[in-house]
Amino acid sequence: MIVLKEISILLLLLLVIPAAYAQEYPEYGVNVETVAENLRIPWSIDWLPDGTALFSEREGHLRVIQDGELLEEPLLSLGVGGVEGGMLGVAVDPKYSENNYIYIYYTYNEFLSTTNKLVRYHLDNLTLTEDKVLLDGIPGGPFHDGGRIQFGPDGKLYVTTGEAANPDLAQDMNSLGGKILRINSDGTIPQDNPFSNSAIFSIGHRNPQGIDWDDSGNLVATEHGPSGWRGVARDEVNVITPGSNYGWPDIIGDETREGLQNPILQTGDDTWAPSGAEFYYGAEFPDWNGKYFVATLRGSHLHVIDFDLENNAILSDEKLFQDEFGRLRDVQTGPDGFLYILTSNHDGRGSPQNNDDRILRIVPLDTIDSFTECIEAGFPAMESHPRQCRTDDGKHFVETLSKIPDWVRKNAKWWSLTQISDTDFAAGLEYLIKKEIITINEGTQSEGDPEPNLPSWLRKNAGWWSQGLLSDDEFFKSIQWMINNGFIKI
Repeated sequence: MIVLKEISILLLLLLVIPAAYAQEYPEYGVNVETVAENLRIPWSIDWLPDGTALFSEREGHLRVIQDGELLEEPLLSLGVGGVEGGMLGVAVDPKYSENNYIYIYYTYNEFLSTTNKLVRYHLDNLTLTEDKVLLDGIPGGPFHDGGRIQFGPDGKLYVTTGEAANPDLAQDMNSLGGKILRINSDGTIPQDNPFSNSAIFSIGHRNPQGIDWDDSGNLVATEHGPSGWRGVARDEVNVITPGSNYGWPDIIGDETREGLQNPILQTGDDTWAPSGAEFYYGAEFPDWNGKYFVATLRGSHLHVIDFDLENNAILSDEKLFQDEFGRLRDVQTGPDGFLYILTSNHDGRGSPQNNDDRILRIVPLDTIDSFTECIEAGFPAMESHPRQCRTDDGKHFVETLSKIPDWVRKNAKWWSLTQISDTDFAAGLEYLIKKEIITINEGTQSEGDPEPNLPSWLRKNAGWWSQGLLSDDEFFKSIQWMINNGFIKI
């Protein structure tokens, strides 16, 4: 057993949602943290006023992250239908503090038909009860179920629907398929909707899956382009205006026809399969303020677009994190001002990794993540033993009482990110032993030749230890394993 000469005490707590581990992207000036993993096709996420996160899994579960912990049991499980369908959009009422309402859009099978519905639920002490079916009879099927729901700045609830692989429905005013809908939170029709006594807000959509508004109230939506008889690719980003027709299936891409709207951006021969979308407004990423983020499935990247909507123009667009996390389903701003991404690698079209699917959080590189950085940022030290420091956003750190040099922690961080070799990392640990910063029991010896590579769980432990999420004592158990298996020679 390895014994630390001076016992160190480490404690890190994020009050909203803590990061399990992070990966640096200095080219963007951000870290990407994993906050939940081993999920089943997460589709949509929203937050309660107290910071509790609710997210849907397409297989029919509503899950909860409360006080930084993913609750094991779903808040709700439903029998759902469809291939692309299932439990899709989830939204929290903007007046939740008064009414405790949340909204869920899901696909269900009934006899030989598949349909989508929108239901309002009442949530009380993590007990969910159905309150009212707001919309039913939305065409559904294995494909093109739409499903994004979101409250607009006008307080109305907007719903995207697909045409259920029946293109004619997109132009059929008697069908809710292939539309963007707008209703009151009780399911009634707003008096100022563009079509009298109709929930329809815009028509001519194939499979829209992302909507959000800029700070001027402009609604921008993402939409999947064709993949069959009308060609391929030509995914769209559309500026949505009341009563407009966006052309499917009569026009695609840059094709024109009188009375039909063209997208402000279409992808040409490049397929993104765009899904959730978000205008970012916040102080955490000044360079991204006001830009539009799109989670892409087949594109396997996060797309960022800078609009000039007054002139119907694109100032710039860029792909971020290409192929880093696989298929991306949603992007939203959390209550902490950071961007959250939902992966979709278990949806039958991805290549899932061991910990997929995940909820990721993008944070600035200069985020405070240690006692020393907390003090250096100007936050006061609380006089205790060991001393403590708390940031304005609720992060809490305890001073580390240890002789371990900072460079060793940096090496552990770099190794966890595969930026230094196994050999260099092991050499740093050997230094600790030779300098007697740590001691080992008499008689401990290396056993034979090492394996070719250190295992992935050790790399994860190193990353956690470097961030203060794993104590010295716990990490030293990993060092003992390395000695026993010949990676460290003593």
